[in-house]
Amino acid sequence: MLWEPGTATGLGPFPGVDPLEAVRVVFSELASPGLPFLPELPARGVGSDPVGRTAALLADLHVEVGTGVWRFVRRGGRDEQRARTALTIDLDAVEEGADGYEGPVKIRIVGPWSLVASVELAKGEKALADPGAVRDVTASLAEGLRLHVADLRRRIPRLTCVVVQVDEPQLASVLAGELATASGWGRLPHYERAVVEDGLRQVLAVASGPAPSDREAPADSAGVWIGATRLDGALLQGAGAGFVGLDGAVLDTVDEDEIGEAVDAGVGLLVASVPLEAREKDPRPALAPLRSLWKRLGFTLELLPRIVALAPVEGLERLAADRVPGVLRRTVGAARYLEESAAEEES
Repeated sequence: MLWEPGTATGLGPFPGVDPLEAVRVVFSELASPGLPFLPELPARGVGSDPVGRTAALLADLHVEVGTGVWRFVRRGGRDEQRARTALTIDLDAVEEGADGYEGPVKIRIVGPWSLVASVELAKGEKALADPGAVRDVTASLAEGLRLHVADLRRRIPRLTCVVVQVDEPQLASVLAGELATASGWGRLPHYERAVVEDGLRQVLAVASGPAPSDREAPADSAGVWIGATRLDGALLQGAGAGFVGLDGAVLDTVDEDEIGEAVDAGVGLLVASVPLEAREKDPRPALAPLRSLWKRLGFTLELLPRIVALAPVEGLERLAADRVPGVLRRTVGAARYLEESAAEEES
């Protein structure tokens, strides 16, 4: 089982510039059976953005910011160091703020395909344009993630399992060959499904399986966040995704065969559906599209809280910091309601 029934979590981004305070809020509000996450603070600027943060994990590859985008370079410079320092500070904050914590933790990275679709080569074209560069970046990211997970385990000795959220907002566009070249006059190469699946698998495999030090511990897992983009359930299953992350707004239009087959195969769902505004405390409106989808799929309601983890919708980092605890509490409340109401209706 990926997570405990009635699990609440967050996507990753968090407001403000104080990592220790962010950790304290996340780990206090998302206690068991929640899934605390490593907060990201994009308000700190360059190096704390999703691409820069993930680039800081790359093994034996270097980046810098040029003309507004990240670019691969021969030697790392100030921008790369800034990204690495920010990540280290965040991990230091977790080590201090989560002292004594026992349970799972979720981390987030940008996936290999969205990363190569975002970072440029030295000559100015996206790395996606060069199959050799794609292979190098994928291997580097997998190794960097392995070291990242090991470091997290060292810092939180009683960590039971690591859940890795691999963000792939560009995946559907890569598969369809829809991404433009730097000039805007052409399209970046179209990659075969088998190649895309294999690249994703290399990264997901790093965080799939039992904890290395304890074969009885809950298994580490990795899944793919696609948000509101097109779902390719077969490819994600083939790549070994333990869960699929979806924006709750697309649940009414998602391909039911794709998602139904994934769930039937044991793939979990991370659904971002809890609103950031507290217009009402009743969780039912936010959960209505999810429950409707579940009924259309024909699965028992008892299974729903075991498969689905809930998160706030995207944009948490744009709130005032003092509003975040309330959002996380509403997410916990919605997850508990999902579990309790499913049990009542099945009884």
